[in-house]
Amino acid sequence: MLQEASFVGFFRMILIILLIYFGVKILARLFAPFLMKYVAKKAEQKFGQQFNRPPKEAPKKEGEITIDKIPKQHQSNKDVGDYVDYEEIE
Repeated sequence: MLQEASFVGFFRMILIILLIYFGVKILARLFAPFLMKYVAKKAEQKFGQQFNRPPKEAPKKEGEITIDKIPKQHQSNKDVGDYVDYEEIE
C-alpha cells in the first residue's frame, strides 16, 4: 500500500519531534542534579578507597632504612659530536 505525504502528517511529525526534544530537555534539568550528586559520591568513594587502603608491608622498626626505588643512572654518550662555539654577526 502506497501512502501519500500530507501537510497534516508533516506538521504532526514536526510537532512530535519538538515535543520529544523539549521533554528530554525538561527531564534533563530535573534529573541532572541527582545524577551529578550520584557521580560525585561514587568518585568520592573511589578516591577514599585508594587513600584509606592499609599498607601491605609489615611495620618497620624504628631506625630501619629501606630503599623502595633505585633511581636510574643517566649515561651520556660522549661520542655524539663536537661542540661548536659561535658568535652572532650583526
